Amino acid sequence: MSEIQFINTYPADKYYTYDERIALLRARKINQTEEKAKNGGANEDDYGLIEQDVYKFELQPNHENGSIYGYRAWSENYSRLIHNHPLYCDPIDAFVGKGFLFMERLRPKQCKWNPDYPYDDLKEVFAKYDIISGIDNCHHFTPDLQIGFDLGWGGILDLLKSEREKHDDSHHEFYDAEIMVVTEIIGFLNRISDELEKLSKLEKNKQLSENLSEMSRINRNVAAGRPQTFREAIQWLCWFSMLSRTYNRGSAGGQLDEMLRPYYERDIKAGILTDDEAVFYMACLFLQDSRYFQLGGPDEKGKDMTSRVSYLALEAADKINIACNLTIRVHDAMDENFFIKSVEYLFKNKQGWPRYSSDNALVEGFMKCGYSMELARRRVAAGCHWMCIPGMEYTMNDTVKINLLRTFEVAYEEMMSGSEPSVTRLFEIYKKHLKIAVDATGRGIMHHLRYQTKSQPELILNLFQHGLIKKGVNITDGGANYYNMCMDGSGLAVAADSFAALEQRIEREGKLTYAELDAHIRANYEDYDGEYIRQLMLHSQRYGGGNSLGDEWAEKIKDVYTEYVRDLCREYPGINFIPGFFSWSNTILLGKSVGATPNGRKRGQPINHGANPCSGFRPDGAVTSMCNSIARVQPGYGNTAPVQLEIDPGIANDEEGIRKMAAMIKTIMNTGNTLLNINIIDTDKILEAHRDPLKYPDLVVRVTGFTAYFAMLSPDFRQLVVDRVTSVNPRQLNQKNFDIEKEK
Repeated sequence: MSEIQFINTYPADKYYTYDERIALLRARKINQTEEKAKNGGANEDDYGLIEQDVYKFELQPNHENGSIYGYRAWSENYSRLIHNHPLYCDPIDAFVGKGFLFMERLRPKQCKWNPDYPYDDLKEVFAKYDIISGIDNCHHFTPDLQIGFDLGWGGILDLLKSEREKHDDSHHEFYDAEIMVVTEIIGFLNRISDELEKLSKLEKNKQLSENLSEMSRINRNVAAGRPQTFREAIQWLCWFSMLSRTYNRGSAGGQLDEMLRPYYERDIKAGILTDDEAVFYMACLFLQDSRYFQLGGPDEKGKDMTSRVSYLALEAADKINIACNLTIRVHDAMDENFFIKSVEYLFKNKQGWPRYSSDNALVEGFMKCGYSMELARRRVAAGCHWMCIPGMEYTMNDTVKINLLRTFEVAYEEMMSGSEPSVTRLFEIYKKHLKIAVDATGRGIMHHLRYQTKSQPELILNLFQHGLIKKGVNITDGGANYYNMCMDGSGLAVAADSFAALEQRIEREGKLTYAELDAHIRANYEDYDGEYIRQLMLHSQRYGGGNSLGDEWAEKIKDVYTEYVRDLCREYPGINFIPGFFSWSNTILLGKSVGATPNGRKRGQPINHGANPCSGFRPDGAVTSMCNSIARVQPGYGNTAPVQLEIDPGIANDEEGIRKMAAMIKTIMNTGNTLLNINIIDTDKILEAHRDPLKYPDLVVRVTGFTAYFAMLSPDFRQLVVDRVTSVNPRQLNQKNFDIEKEK
């Protein structure tokens, strides 16, 4: 067993209020973030991992290539990791449960997928069109943590053992692996309880000693039993987070307020919990991990689920004021005061939380896939841009990306190698290649489903799926109730702008010929008159401009892409393929594979962010036209094409401004958009932080669907955020020019 990571810097005679404890915890978090930033940072969620040098773990491979595959190798390695994982403990915290690493990332980078199940024919297509296939990507579906609350780890273990007795040998590999993992988890939690009790006797501060002793008692309760109190439930959530992250980065948290509400109400009634304590406990939960949680929204019958816990969760996030991933579900019957309060915190803290999802658009879209309204309402915001029914779906959300711009480039080069180029001919060729790309991606998803168990089984999240333990199979082998496979198109705006620029400048205006433009493109616009031509193409009618040629082309691409993705549902019965438009953190990567394009973009530059227009889409950066344009390209089947807004903090600096902003958010949600991410950032501050990231180590931005500490991002990613913030004039945002209904 490795040594304990114990914070022991508190004076013996000091008594700490909850607010003082939160302030100290937040300060330590910022210090830890600085350390991570100095060591290279990461372009992804914060995850709450602790930077340390004490605990090192090496995989014991079961394949000659040095990697691990299948039930036995994953369960044995994970059990060994947990058996030796040290305790990280800060005695002013309410909980323990910090992790140090992701086991899946310890595999050799080039040896992740099991080579015994090759897909070489697909690799050629993926490379040609620059497709991120999703093969071997883990999780990105949502567990139902209520199962853990109802059974506890001990109940899960008992269920596994009883079901193993009912199944033949063909299922025993699944049960043996899961039983090994859960047994080790229970042992780990009991060991942690022993360590906490020892620490409580060593702690000189009476208040903190009592806290450590209480931590020990709570952890012994949740080691095998069901959580009984509000604090025990949150400790259980903290351990689930650490245990699932340590395995393969885990997944989303679900509907936090509803999960915790029964415990809160019981404890308040019993007189063993106060609101101040509840806020402190949830602040510690948010500190522990930047896991995605949803607040509010309708239940299956349409009744609003906002409760006292929803308000306290917002207050807790406000007090800890770090990178949080909270989503507010906007619907017709929502609690208006709660909604306004969320907007107040959005502007007060300027940390990119909360974000907002549209119940109407998402429910209507999912129902088009053949699901009932009740099931559609059970889908919660669960990741950067995606939704999932907890414990019911397998989705591969946000793991599959088709580079629509690279597909455009392949089509463009084919057209230019022939005769009589035109946008009509180009679009026909584009559709041909897009069909090939989509079909290959669909085949890749099916390959993943057939063989993922042989590569990386989901040993933690399997435990929190309805009916899966009784089936005795990994979730990709039929363990899920529904298979709704997300397929994201990326680079929509650049492709649409390229079509529009060709049509406007060459075919309508005759400013130049295809051959002339092609010469400039091949020279990366760096030849004679290249910059003049680049600016000419760059300032064509662009997607996001409002009823522009770019908007028309974006809708054409959306319609074709959606049709091709939905065609896969007929080809693979029982699998529901759902289109979306999103790029996540792949905007830089997907741009590097594409040369200069007809819209004036130079070789290797990033693609557009998600469904947003390219920077500078209109001189005034009008939010109205942008949001309308994104609404028109929503695929409409329950996945999202998010809106990303960068807003000046001075817009809503009083009560009237907050209410106007709330009205604008509702308008965006009610015009067909599905998800809204908002950055409230002072332009001068972001520029200063870009020059010296460690000057503002607590600055949080919403990079895409996730929030991150700005200092943790790479220079390229910081530049992406800076470009978005500085490319528009957000001070023009007001109720008059934001009235989307009026403009429509």
